Amino acid sequence: MGANSDHNNGSDEQQRRSEIYTYEAPWHIYAMNWSVRRDKNYRLAIASLLEQYPNRVEIVQLDDSNGEIRSDPMLSFEHPYPPTKVSFIPDKECQKPDLLATSSDFLRIWRIFDDDECGDDEVVTNGGIGSGSRRVEMKSVLNNNRNSEFCGPVTSFDWNEAEPKRIGTSSIDTTCTIWDIERETVDTQLIAHDKEVYDIAWCGVGVFASVSADGSVRVFDLRDKEHSTIIYESSEPDTPLVRLGWNKQDPRYMATIIMDSAKVVVLDIRFPTQPVVELQRHQASVNAIAWAPHSSCHICTAGDDSQALIWDLSSMGQPVEGGLDPILAYTAGAEIEQLQWSSSQSDWVAIAFASKLQILRV
Repeated sequence: MGANSDHNNGSDEQQRRSEIYTYEAPWHIYAMNWSVRRDKNYRLAIASLLEQYPNRVEIVQLDDSNGEIRSDPMLSFEHPYPPTKVSFIPDKECQKPDLLATSSDFLRIWRIFDDDECGDDEVVTNGGIGSGSRRVEMKSVLNNNRNSEFCGPVTSFDWNEAEPKRIGTSSIDTTCTIWDIERETVDTQLIAHDKEVYDIAWCGVGVFASVSADGSVRVFDLRDKEHSTIIYESSEPDTPLVRLGWNKQDPRYMATIIMDSAKVVVLDIRFPTQPVVELQRHQASVNAIAWAPHSSCHICTAGDDSQALIWDLSSMGQPVEGGLDPILAYTAGAEIEQLQWSSSQSDWVAIAFASKLQILRV
């Protein structure tokens, strides 16, 4: 994971593709994610973490010819509050408009107009800007509480890959809300937990899981909204669970992070309450987890020890003396706050630390 990023001169340059590319933003990066479309390789969205109302979102892309990640000023836009998450529509085959979702006070859907968009002939002319011009327009602000000027901030969301018109959000008001973004209406809203809900993850069209400050992982099936299944509860009371990742290839497994803890808990939903393995090689709090998009037994974790670690969990469930060790490790220049594994280019992982975005070949 990550050799060095220097290029040799001459013909060697094509053979020795860089393993690491770095982009420095003009501000501290928090939210970050990969584009999914097959016609937009090495494209990501990054968002600022500024202690003020106006924040920024940038669309950046690696220029393969010179090894530079560049921001497109035409596709940079202001955002209310720091986004807690950003995500592109899960549309590999470019069948739908090029959409980006962000969460902060509300869930917002943005439309990206890019010159060479495939599968998107409809270009709306707006405010005198001609067709074909590159820009980002806000498509919708999704607010489920129109009777109040106050809102429960959206802590996270997940875009349903099996049904991309569906997004599930989690909120500090203890609810999870399932949106139909095409109709801009709420499908379902559930009181999911006893305390703030910090993360949500889909598994197929109608099943999702969430984690909360109440210390539990719960699974919901939209066919039976009255009930949920508690998969795990943290062993110490009042220990919040802050992140959740559902295995992309094997839905029996999910992973969660305990607030201010250096361990990652991996769960098998067939055997609730008892972790199948705990990953304990970080030296400080873990901030992010990402399952491999193409493999059921690989997961990446990153944290305040500045490390991104990749683990092979194929021995999961069998006792390993002294605990499992990662198979790859990368040390960044500061605490890693964000980590995403590219679903369309599965040998690339992106991390964000301080004002830097790095993409690493794994």
